[in-house]
Amino acid sequence: MDQFLIQIFAVIHQIPRGKVTTYGEIAKLAGYPGYARHVGKALGNLPKDSTLPWFRVINSQGKISLKGENLARQRALLMAEDIEVSGEGKLSLRKYRWQP
Repeated sequence: MDQFLIQIFAVIHQIPRGKVTTYGEIAKLAGYPGYARHVGKALGNLPKDSTLPWFRVINSQGKISLKGENLARQRALLMAEDIEVSGEGKLSLRKYRWQP
């Protein structure tokens, strides 16, 4: 696994239950500012049985970037952690943002 993936996965692993952060924030904390899209791509390639809390990563507008059944899956996982998410996948970054 390359250093980029190791770094971003290490940051994502630290996001506590009931909190979220953005793709851009993950990239910045991992030492790769400006690589938000690469974070999304890496998460999109995770195996289905991954234990990494990928679902705690959302876009900078406070929305789930996924569509269709993938949006519903991420929304359900967030709601299981008592995070309020609208039907369209919007949530309050002010309320739920992880501040490392």
